[in-house]
Amino acid sequence: MPGSGAAVGRVMAQVAMVMNLDKCIGCHTCSVTCKQTWTNRSGVEYVWFNNVETRPGQGYPRQWQDQERWRGGWKLNRRGRLTLRAGSRVRRLAEIFANPVLPGIKDYYEPWTYDYNKLTDAPLGEDYPVAAPRSLLTRKPMKIEWSSNWDDNLGGMPERAGEDPMVARLRRQASEKVKFAFEQSYMFYLPRICEHCLNPACVASCPSGAMYKREEDGIVLVDQDHCRGWRQCVTGCPYKKVYFNHRTGKAEKCTFCYPRIEVGLPTVCSETCVGRLRYLGVLLYDADRVTAAASVRDEKELYQAQLDVFLDPADPEVRAAAERDGIAHDWIEAARRSPVHALIATYRVALPLHPEFRTLPMVWYVPPLSPVVEALTGTGFDGEDARNLFGAIDTLRIPLEYLAGLFTAGDTGPVRRSLETLAAMRAHMRTRNLGGTPDPAVPAAVGLTERQIEELYRLLAVAKYEERYVIPTAAMADAHALEESAVPATCSIGHLDGTDGDSEKGPFGENSGRRTLPLVSLESFHALRRRQTADRSEDVL
Repeated sequence: MPGSGAAVGRVMAQVAMVMNLDKCIGCHTCSVTCKQTWTNRSGVEYVWFNNVETRPGQGYPRQWQDQERWRGGWKLNRRGRLTLRAGSRVRRLAEIFANPVLPGIKDYYEPWTYDYNKLTDAPLGEDYPVAAPRSLLTRKPMKIEWSSNWDDNLGGMPERAGEDPMVARLRRQASEKVKFAFEQSYMFYLPRICEHCLNPACVASCPSGAMYKREEDGIVLVDQDHCRGWRQCVTGCPYKKVYFNHRTGKAEKCTFCYPRIEVGLPTVCSETCVGRLRYLGVLLYDADRVTAAASVRDEKELYQAQLDVFLDPADPEVRAAAERDGIAHDWIEAARRSPVHALIATYRVALPLHPEFRTLPMVWYVPPLSPVVEALTGTGFDGEDARNLFGAIDTLRIPLEYLAGLFTAGDTGPVRRSLETLAAMRAHMRTRNLGGTPDPAVPAAVGLTERQIEELYRLLAVAKYEERYVIPTAAMADAHALEESAVPATCSIGHLDGTDGDSEKGPFGENSGRRTLPLVSLESFHALRRRQTADRSEDVL
């Protein structure tokens, strides 16, 4: 990691996310709350900014990982320079009025509702009334054939495994091993949002410049005023996390809940996650190294190349360079305490999703380990013993090659190291919790100390709210500044008429009973932050 001895270039900061797949139970609470908050409008019925996929499976939209088909992300041309898979500027200009490389509604799924009035208004008779499905797009009767997680609970079935693009690739490389393994496979869940990449292909694809990456926090957004609906961004995004609103004619995508982030609150999907598997924090990175990291020739080196872009916020040289480049002190301190930095760079248990797309994604994942323990226990061995776990990792029922295909462009080394670290943590903490004396050789085998192993356990298992979500307070100061620009100088936080907004609750929450003049929208997020982080109800007032 740069920062010790190497010259530090232009330092930038980004709010990033890590998800622990070992804890995801596939309840879809994150998807539903995100849907209710951001896409419960006409024109985006099929859109899920957050969705949870079953792996192995085709995903949403179907087979989105197959970039030979969808032409998303970046590739290297003959001269070794980055170029969009969608083609040159001339080619994309020729296709601008009829982009041929777009998922159709059948690839996403046709959203539907039911004729509920048939159930409530049907006359008394001998037959039970039936609520037939109707399309939310055409309002016509339809047959339900596909959905956003149609593979749910079927991902490990031999009949469906071959439809996963990663499985198809592995079968071409090692057909016998993969064929045998997947007939006895298990499944795991993969929550997905926009990756808010360091090198976003969607931004580079947009002809009108409506897609942009915020300099202050790295969040990728769409300027609705400038979007002209060319849909090149949909093609350019290899994760297929940009959607087209057919009512407004504009592109829409995950906003990383930036109004919440600006006031120090986590994203809605993080806030409502039942398994507490999401972590939010700041990463400092060297912006001058991004292009070089995305341009390494060997795809298997992309993971390490992106790690080398991240900077150590505890390094005095990095801190000085960050202050030189205008990074606020609160952001530097938040980066030092960031759980995301710890999981990605310190313990190296979190891995990027499809680094071979060369977008340098900023939503990383801790690979699942639980089925290893269950499988070992079922064979009569001690499933928590470190020696057994280390030996079993190379013989997972789901091949290491599959996990490596998801997270490290096929390099099994980082995946094995991540799983071995998790196994060492389990074995060490089991011995300690049962009153034994932990063997220091167990954490040493994965390059960690006993203290580091226990800190990792606390972070992954019992971390409190403020430890999982380290969002810099400078964001709250920026949000206050935005409010000040929207109201007269004599106003406190509150209403456009200058009255105080921190008193008199209405029947629907904070300030809902105030006067008819409109509220400054950010104020409600400040009130929400106070309510969600207060220990006592009186502290909210």
